[in-house]
Amino acid sequence: MGRLFGTDGVRGVANADLTAELALGLSVAAAHVLAEAGTFEGHRPVAVVGRDPRASGEFLEAAVVAGLASAGVDVLRVGVLPTPAVAYLTGALGADLGVMLSASHNAMPDNGIKFFARGGHKLADELEDRIERTYRAHATGEPWERPTGAGVGRVRDYDQGFDNYVAHLIGVLPNRLDGLKVVIDGAHGAASRVSPEAFSRAGAEVVTIGTEPDGLNINHECGSTHLDKLRAAVVEHGADLGVAHDGDADRCLAVDATGAEVDGDQILAVLALAMREAGSLRKNTVVATVMSNLGFKLAMEREGVSLVQTAVGDRYVLEEMKANGFALGGEQSGHVIVLDHATTGDGTLTGLMLAARVAATGRPLRELAGVMERLPQVLINVRDVDKSRVGSSQELAEVVTDAERELGATGRVLLRSSGTEPLVRVMVEAADIEQARAVAQRLADVVKSALG
Repeated sequence: MGRLFGTDGVRGVANADLTAELALGLSVAAAHVLAEAGTFEGHRPVAVVGRDPRASGEFLEAAVVAGLASAGVDVLRVGVLPTPAVAYLTGALGADLGVMLSASHNAMPDNGIKFFARGGHKLADELEDRIERTYRAHATGEPWERPTGAGVGRVRDYDQGFDNYVAHLIGVLPNRLDGLKVVIDGAHGAASRVSPEAFSRAGAEVVTIGTEPDGLNINHECGSTHLDKLRAAVVEHGADLGVAHDGDADRCLAVDATGAEVDGDQILAVLALAMREAGSLRKNTVVATVMSNLGFKLAMEREGVSLVQTAVGDRYVLEEMKANGFALGGEQSGHVIVLDHATTGDGTLTGLMLAARVAATGRPLRELAGVMERLPQVLINVRDVDKSRVGSSQELAEVVTDAERELGATGRVLLRSSGTEPLVRVMVEAADIEQARAVAQRLADVVKSALG
């Protein structure tokens, strides 16, 4: 049996892979592991539980709450809020544990569980492994001590979470957004109320799309994975920029006034220069992953900003930032972490800070994003293959070596298994887009034949 936890919690098809029983059992196990680690020592433990609007989140939330309360943890149920809001509230309320139910950008039938430690930080791999071992032990009949009477956890709704989080976002902005018109695509997800409210309170004129979640339409042809509607809306309304979130709003992509995409690398580049100007880019360094466009690396070199690269996954970006005291990091996909103000990627905060830079400089986003030139990059997701063999296939290794030799110094190749989905990602960069497409397709075909 494979590891339950991926790079971003536990995910799967709700009620098939991710069942109510699993959600309840993992919550009990998390409570026990954190208790054994001394997190709850000397006080009655408290957990913050939130979710995105997926229909399955309703029963999974009930299962998580039941599991935590049965293990003696008091629960503050904050309802539908972004993942970074749950992380923020976990820290701000002094809670011992945070739990978010979401599958982020995945399609509606999926869902996931993500745990946050005290302070709103993601759990270490070692703690996740212990939670999984404890869960499996309980599932096979190992008894556990169950509190009774007044020892069971109490559950209450915490309705102030929305306003507390929005006030936090507004409070950390460097300047207001008066005079800007912004289109927000909420992906019919967790930021459908939060993001428009935050931008409005910050002074922007807001146009919304994708902000009517019904439990079934999350991420459906909208949000950060489907930018066409946002592009059209920005042009139609003559907006200065558009912001797109994913289902749980821990990421942000943007489009400029012409409807052109501004990806996570470009957003990082804009924010890095803004933070350097403000004196808040600690050690003059930005952290990104190996998936970042080569053009981002070249732009940072030209601007005199140091770049540290990590494995793919915002958790690894965050680990590097925390370990070495860096203030800014993120991914091309739009996960951007501003560590002075958030413990995880925060799509609403990212969008606000990007808009604040436009407002402060008076320069259009297209001009600001032009600090870097994106080299042609082709990404192919190969499904229905054994992703565990990516690193051990000799056939793949030989084909990659040939491709790297063909591209030379003007490009690169990256093959990696997804940490959140059952697929292998093939990424190729080259100076010429046609060459990148040809090499990527050739590699994808070999992945399919070698690992299928």
